[in-house]
Amino acid sequence: MLKDDERTLLAALQRDGRLSIQELAERVHMSASTCWRKIRALEERGVITGYAALVDPEKVGLMEAVFVHVRLEKHVRMNTERFMEVVLSRPEVQECYATTGDEDYVLKVLASDMRAYRRFLEDVLMQMPYIDHIRSNVVLRTIKRDPVIAPEIMPAAAAS
Repeated sequence: MLKDDERTLLAALQRDGRLSIQELAERVHMSASTCWRKIRALEERGVITGYAALVDPEKVGLMEAVFVHVRLEKHVRMNTERFMEVVLSRPEVQECYATTGDEDYVLKVLASDMRAYRRFLEDVLMQMPYIDHIRSNVVLRTIKRDPVIAPEIMPAAAAS
C-alpha cells in the first residue's frame, strides 16, 4: 500500500518522467532531498520499475495492433515454458498476459501491416505444435491508451 505523498509523487512522475528532482519536488510540495529519498525508496521496493519514453506506434509505422488469444493443447510445464520463451523473444509481442477463461494467454502484437502480422502468425505461432487454438482480434481504432496508473485507484496505506 502507498502513502498519500507516494501516490502524489507517482502521479506526477508518470505524467512527466523528465522532470528534474527540483521541479518534481515543487510540483508535489516537498523538499528536493525528501523527494529524492522517496523516489529511491519506491525504486528499491520495486514500485517504480524503470523509466522510458512513450512512443506512438502509428507514428513509427506500426499501423496494426492485434490482440491474439492463445489456448495451449496441454497444460504441462514444458509447453508453458516453451510458449513463454518464444513470446519473450519476439519483438512484435508488446504485452502478454496469462488469463482465465477459454484462452490461456492474450498477446498484444504490433505490426506494420496485416502482411507482417500474418507472417508472425504463420512463421511463429502456427509453428508451435503445443498450441491448440489461436484467435485474433484486430484493433480498428484505439479509443483510450493511457499508461498512467491514476493515484485515485491505488490503495492507500492504512493509517497507523
